[in-house]
Amino acid sequence: MSLAQRVLPAVDETTVPVLGGGVFPVRRIYCVGRNYVDHIREMKEADERDPPFFFQKPRDSIVQDGDTVPYPPLTSDFQFEGELVLAIGKPGRQIAVENALDHVFGYAAGIDLTRRDRQRDARDMRLPWEIGKSFDASAPCGIVTPVSAGGHRTSGAITLAVNGAERQRGELAQMIWNVPEIIAQLSRQVTLGIGDLIFTGTPAGVGAVVPGDEIVVTIDGLKPLTIAIAAPEN
Repeated sequence: MSLAQRVLPAVDETTVPVLGGGVFPVRRIYCVGRNYVDHIREMKEADERDPPFFFQKPRDSIVQDGDTVPYPPLTSDFQFEGELVLAIGKPGRQIAVENALDHVFGYAAGIDLTRRDRQRDARDMRLPWEIGKSFDASAPCGIVTPVSAGGHRTSGAITLAVNGAERQRGELAQMIWNVPEIIAQLSRQVTLGIGDLIFTGTPAGVGAVVPGDEIVVTIDGLKPLTIAIAAPEN
């Protein structure tokens, strides 16, 4: 039996470069909300003891290191959130905490770009966060460093600078829910698959950017991620 003919062109695959060569194919993008105590306090929302919750971004919202992000529509408060990203290389569900690191292929620096005004509107109306979080070019992700090359990232400094001035500084060990716990919690809700990326939350210091700004995220043991903000597209 012949394969069915496509009625439209094939959708482009989304990938992220891997240190040492090759690319990581992106299946889904998950993000952890409010995973550093100091960020919860600066945002003045939620209980510090709340369990983790997750939201998604479209996989074609990936932006690679060195790329430019147009200032998005529907916002006047476009903000950065520097984050550690997990790259899943082994599928699973109901994963035990003690086995969770076996499912990690590697780690990368990332940015959860946010239309903060739209996120606040959605929160106040008790609506989903998609309008504030899940838009075009909202998920910059740097080069993935495989565990085989750099080990696991359970501690180390994470910083974000805008135009050379440091705006965020945190420590991965300060995460309320650590890497194994994040994987275990998420795998209770969905089956994790090869190619999933998990953005793990941001420390305090989030803020707005404008066209012309350069953002650099640095995490100990990983390749830095650099993007630039451009004027809005016509």
